[in-house]
Amino acid sequence: MTPQARLSAAIDVLDRILARAAPEQALTNWGRASRFAGSGDRAAVRDLVFDALRCKRSHAALGGALSGRGLVLGGVRARGLDPAQLFTGEGHAPAPLNEADAGFAPAGNVALDCPDWLAAPLQASLGAEFEPVMRALQHRAPVFLRVNLAKASVAAAIAALAADGITCTLNPLANTALEVTENARKIQNSAAYLEGIVELQDAASQAVIAALPLKDGQRVLDYCSGGGGKALAMAAQARVRVVAHDADPRRMRDIPPRAARAGVQIELAETYDIGTGYDVILTDVPCSGSGSWRRDPQGKWALTPARLASLCDIQGEILDTVAPLLAPGGTLAYATCSMLAAENEQQIAAFLARHAGFANPLQRRFSPLQGADGFFVALLTRQS
Repeated sequence: MTPQARLSAAIDVLDRILARAAPEQALTNWGRASRFAGSGDRAAVRDLVFDALRCKRSHAALGGALSGRGLVLGGVRARGLDPAQLFTGEGHAPAPLNEADAGFAPAGNVALDCPDWLAAPLQASLGAEFEPVMRALQHRAPVFLRVNLAKASVAAAIAALAADGITCTLNPLANTALEVTENARKIQNSAAYLEGIVELQDAASQAVIAALPLKDGQRVLDYCSGGGGKALAMAAQARVRVVAHDADPRRMRDIPPRAARAGVQIELAETYDIGTGYDVILTDVPCSGSGSWRRDPQGKWALTPARLASLCDIQGEILDTVAPLLAPGGTLAYATCSMLAAENEQQIAAFLARHAGFANPLQRRFSPLQGADGFFVALLTRQS
């Protein structure tokens, strides 16, 4: 495909997304209908689509309309390219420019690609970092790997990846975190990945696990497990018995094969047989995802005040539900990939007001300005 044809394909996919199709499904459907597109073409179109979604407000302004064409045109202008050279109407290129494509220079929340209603709470939560963080969220997230110490050292993992042409650097957020600097698209076919030496996992997510007081012999519960990334990381950090739970057990279907590949054991539990007396409970709760909008930009535009209020209610309910499952002296870890105080510090303050027998020895935020996703973790220790 020519660069112009890739732009046309991205316009088509974005129009489907704006008509309420899920981004991944829209890309999959386009790929199935476009057998002529090679892997490089599919990757390029995907990048164009997600770049447009991250910058939906600013690119729509630059492109003159909130449409697939407007978003792609705005992206071309944002990259400093001459759209007249690409929007020619020749072959598979987008139609030539017209008066409706004029666009305008974005400013304020539009330039930052921030929903207006979220600007105030984000400013209150981030302070002076508000604008730099929003700028960071307009760009692609780095690719991070977690070294599975149950199978290999960090040095051995780096060497194994290098053998497949994948270059990495150490990341200071966690001693297991590697940032991929070259050939990230080769990871899932690499020997290091297929043999369970590395897993895809954000560096801040790894730092959350590193903050947990895990010791050999403990019983550990990953209460909101999802696909099990943090459960696998906990099982690799110490010789602990890890039980994984999720409100929707279907989300855990990939845990058994992932655990087998990683060489660790994870038990799956339904709510009725979850048990009590855990030494450590991790609650990586449902949240706005505001710290990971680079990876899921559609989540930023789909979030509403009502949805945020509902998420805050769910977060409080989860904390209240798991607190009695903790052994005396145990640690309840609360984590979000959110940057909003309502989902972070305010939740911890409200929990402590409801539960007098808990202390809060640690709270920590991770910012996208550190390179990884925005994350929050708080440790709550049961005193009695």
